[in-house]
Amino acid sequence: MKTYLFKAIALLAITLSACTNNTNNTKAIAEDKVTVAVKSENFLSGGLAEPITIEKRELSDGSTADCYKIVVTSTPTDHEMGPWCPGNIADDASAGGIWLEGGEVYDVDGEFVKNLATFYKDDTWMLYNSATGEITKTKTKEECQEAANPNVGVEYQNYCVECLPSYVADVKHTYYIPVTPKKAATPYIFASRPGGGGGPPKGERPPRPEGAPEGERPQGPPRGNSTLPSSRGIAFNGVVFDAPAPTDAILGAYTLAPFDDAGGHINLAAGYHYHAATGVSKKLAQADNHAAMIGYAFDGYGIFENTDSNGKEYTDLDKSRGHYDEVRGYHYHVDQAGNNNFINGLRGEYAL
Repeated sequence: MKTYLFKAIALLAITLSACTNNTNNTKAIAEDKVTVAVKSENFLSGGLAEPITIEKRELSDGSTADCYKIVVTSTPTDHEMGPWCPGNIADDASAGGIWLEGGEVYDVDGEFVKNLATFYKDDTWMLYNSATGEITKTKTKEECQEAANPNVGVEYQNYCVECLPSYVADVKHTYYIPVTPKKAATPYIFASRPGGGGGPPKGERPPRPEGAPEGERPQGPPRGNSTLPSSRGIAFNGVVFDAPAPTDAILGAYTLAPFDDAGGHINLAAGYHYHAATGVSKKLAQADNHAAMIGYAFDGYGIFENTDSNGKEYTDLDKSRGHYDEVRGYHYHVDQAGNNNFINGLRGEYAL
């Protein structure tokens, strides 16, 4: 009798436990009081290959929603692209772009290129002619393709890689963003990668990658979630906010692929794309001194600058680099430019 009673109590406990767990798993997602829909009119028409339209698309949770279809040329109309590589070690900062290292932004002027061996504590660095001061850089589309290969041959080591807009004049990309953001049960956190978020510490050169795929590639999705976008969102000018630049591969091949002052550069597959927000592209100022808005993430939530109008960073951001207020609803704040990063995840469902 005691044995039977013990088994009955144990069975009841297991049943109650199972019911409790099931209740937690099916708990409704707490909705935000304020959810701000995407405004298609915020995008500059000059960066679009065709007018923005609405299509029904499946979202990452299996539901269906209205999504904006945004076809872009990856060519900004609100600022010039470049320059990237200076021509001579005597050139000032106006002749080159920027480099992101260890959380800092450096001007790629002639002096920076001249001192790369000291900067990275490696005498192999030598991107210029010691007699003339001329900097060795790519000058054709073919050289751009070869030098941008992470597994660079010895003939393209010690090159400054500068791919020009004329090489990607016909590039178009299509993106889908939910018209109204939908909060996910659990945020989708982007996987980290070696070299993402600013690359190796200053003074350390990572090993050259073996068997790396040709050309720069955006960061892949986390393991187990092959549908997560590799990029983060779109600026109002139609240029994509890309994953962290693979600076480990770039530096490991003794090449330098600078960004322009807007935080962007070009590869032949992606076209022009951003790796840092430097305040150059179109922004929407906020009436309450909040940071300006600069675009949308791929889940439809707004992306805002790193600091407010007084230069103060936000200290209450979640793991995705977002927070909520009753004016803008949930939204993101980009990372500091020197960190080679925008946001860390998507809080909402994204279009497949």
